[in-house]
Amino acid sequence: MSDRNDYISREKFMAELWRYKKGSVTRRHFLGVTGLGAASAVLGAAVPALRPRGAWAQGNIGDRVVLATWPNYHDPANFDAFTEATGAAVQVNVFGSNEEMLAKLQAGGSGWDVFVPTNYTMTTYVSEDLIEPLDLAKIPNYDPMSFDQRFAGPGTVDGKIYGVPKNWGTTGFAVNTSQLGALPKPSTWKEFWDITKAEFSGRTMVHDYQLTTIGNALKYFGYSFNSIDPNELADAEKLLIEVKPHLFAITSDYQPSMRSGDAWMTICWTGDGKQMNRDMPEIEYILGKEGGELWSDFYAIPKGAPHLDAAYALIDFLLTPEVNAKESLFHGYPVADSRVNALLPAEVLNDPILYPAQELLDALEFGAAVTLTDPNRAELMARFKSA
Repeated sequence: MSDRNDYISREKFMAELWRYKKGSVTRRHFLGVTGLGAASAVLGAAVPALRPRGAWAQGNIGDRVVLATWPNYHDPANFDAFTEATGAAVQVNVFGSNEEMLAKLQAGGSGWDVFVPTNYTMTTYVSEDLIEPLDLAKIPNYDPMSFDQRFAGPGTVDGKIYGVPKNWGTTGFAVNTSQLGALPKPSTWKEFWDITKAEFSGRTMVHDYQLTTIGNALKYFGYSFNSIDPNELADAEKLLIEVKPHLFAITSDYQPSMRSGDAWMTICWTGDGKQMNRDMPEIEYILGKEGGELWSDFYAIPKGAPHLDAAYALIDFLLTPEVNAKESLFHGYPVADSRVNALLPAEVLNDPILYPAQELLDALEFGAAVTLTDPNRAELMARFKSA
């Protein structure tokens, strides 16, 4: 007989292991209850291979990490789990456009440790020396071979990796079909803008973001989403100025107004479309047949990040396949990591919102780097917003 009071039975151990595997308890709880925490510390010092895998498992990363990201783009429960496992609180700054993010970093003193830029912006950040090349040794949960290079590729500039993939998606529009009445469901950007000027006057929203708002106005005329041609931009501006009095709002945080019924239609990203459709099936997500945007977002570290160890820890934690699967199920954006897709249910992988028909995908364009810094597009957006 043993008189130790720290003994854990096989049954109790297996029960705690099962709770940990399901995500019901944190790693810290599991190690503490089972006694493996102390054992791991001793063994880890003697046998490096037994040390916890991943930057997020390391100690002494500080008490906070600041993340600049998009609206409705993370599962808060994963941030709580990260804080419980590391002691570092996640402070979230939300932005609505890549232009806003670029301006913040150009001004200096953002205080961000991690940010989430979109594919077409990466070369600008590198050329302006605003972004750190990543030390992949500090992100062991990033496995390049697991990622679809169509979406991972833009993170590499001049042979150096500056961003690791977060999610990919499309830009379409969401419409509350219960408000259509006798109108047919729109399927093109021309119909989107025409309905906005007529039956949906005062009920439509567009992004506070030149790439998508100007880009999808260009699609009305059959032009490229990325056009910087002055004559084509003039046509897009004429349309936007004509539409402006009929808009409900210009905002990239459009879910609240769509859910309340104050707005009936909005330019929309994949995950927002999925989140709204999941909760309110009458809100449908549509890709305009003329085309539009295909995009991928990245985790990146800005120059001068004040909490660098915590930045690497957070990125590594969020790229853990089990954590990333929870993220995807929460926010509704597809992931380019095959390890994550293997954990997702078939109904997610077969969802036409997340994985559109090939003919719709074929019509889409990745954003072009020149659109971020083109002065004509920037001035057009400023005139549109102030009109």
